[in-house]
Amino acid sequence: MSIRRAATTIGAISLGLVALTACDKPTPLATVTVGGKSVTAEAVDKCYAHGKLLPQTIFEACLTAAPKHHITVGLGDKVRIGVDPKLAKKGWLIADGTQLVTQELLKDKTYWTLDSATLFTQQDPQTGQSAPVKDVTLNIVQSGDLTGQKTYGIWKIKLVRGK
Repeated sequence: MSIRRAATTIGAISLGLVALTACDKPTPLATVTVGGKSVTAEAVDKCYAHGKLLPQTIFEACLTAAPKHHITVGLGDKVRIGVDPKLAKKGWLIADGTQLVTQELLKDKTYWTLDSATLFTQQDPQTGQSAPVKDVTLNIVQSGDLTGQKTYGIWKIKLVRGK
């Protein structure tokens, strides 16, 4: 092997190792499926602590952050949510903005189904009447409890009401 080839090989290996050390560790994924369409999301920027608890201020900021992904949902469609087993191990819950959609902690479950009609109907707190909404921000929260005190990460997907 010539010196030039050896130097090129060593350079390529070094560049590859530098590139690998610069990569962020990927977050577990959450997927929302409606009909034959799916959207998959990683945790929102800085909203996943790789197994450690999120500080309360970061948790609150993550809940109000804008989602990067969206999917169109027709009224009457089933919204299927699937999460990575790593996410399910600690437990997770689903919120519409800051309002809980699931009334139980989904521990060790990697899949949940919701009815779109209930997601796109919200009750006015002043009048008590139900009104349709055009979009919903679905927060998938990895948590050890239903209080939000033990939160490890947040995944966000916007559901847009279709026809």
